[in-house]
Amino acid sequence: MQDLLQAQFETLTRAERQLANALLENYPVSGLASITSVAHDAEVSTPTVVRMVKKLGYDGFGEFQEALRTELSARISDPIRKRDSWASEAPDSHILNRFAEAVMTNLGQTLARIDPATFDKVADILCDSERHIFIAGGRITRSLAEYFFNHMQVIRPNVAQLGTAAGVWPHYLLDMKPGDTLVLFDIRRYENALLRLAELANKRGAAIVLVTDQWGSPITKFADFRFNCRVDVPSAWDSNVAILLILETLITAVQELTWDETKNRMQELEEIFDKTGLFRRFV
Repeated sequence: MQDLLQAQFETLTRAERQLANALLENYPVSGLASITSVAHDAEVSTPTVVRMVKKLGYDGFGEFQEALRTELSARISDPIRKRDSWASEAPDSHILNRFAEAVMTNLGQTLARIDPATFDKVADILCDSERHIFIAGGRITRSLAEYFFNHMQVIRPNVAQLGTAAGVWPHYLLDMKPGDTLVLFDIRRYENALLRLAELANKRGAAIVLVTDQWGSPITKFADFRFNCRVDVPSAWDSNVAILLILETLITAVQELTWDETKNRMQELEEIFDKTGLFRRFV
């Protein structure tokens, strides 16, 4: 629904655009009030609301709200509810096959939504060593943030991973300046602390790259660039495979674009590893 609103935004009238902006401001909750309340909050008429939802392909406001409720339920489902929903419809085939099929679907649908121009722009930004790169994730996604950080730190200088405790984030915000980049990972059950971090970083002029799920974190309203990755699998947990595809492709793109500098950094790092004896040598 959010993508539909954004995709059709240019076809809407001025009043309908005003309504769309109001709905997107606190999506999807903003569309769950009565039709008169939705119209009042957007400062438009109720007929405007009716016309716009019909333009989006719904027979009426009731059907529009039912779609929003279904989407909201999917967004906020906790692991137990997700597991119960899957189990009631589980096919007879082996879990390996079912899981693999879901992952392949996720990969295909994620790639279908990726704009190559956006991907290339993000890669170019990540290559710019004059920009400081800050990386953060939440309770589950911090492992993705750490994975991305470990690689980017080898490729280029001026990369920082924010600590896991939100209480230390102000120290990193203090060093953010216009032109710097904040890469955030946030998938459903979206985290309030990450949303606040994005808002504060946006005010400091940092560009925000958001890696999120197919529904889109509330951070979307502050993001300069966004990658929506499909995460549904037959499990109580969401899958990170599609997200890792985007991350590893970004890592490779930045590595190739900066190979001369990256190669020198890798060689120097290997020399340091040898001196520290961190890794076992077999020759």
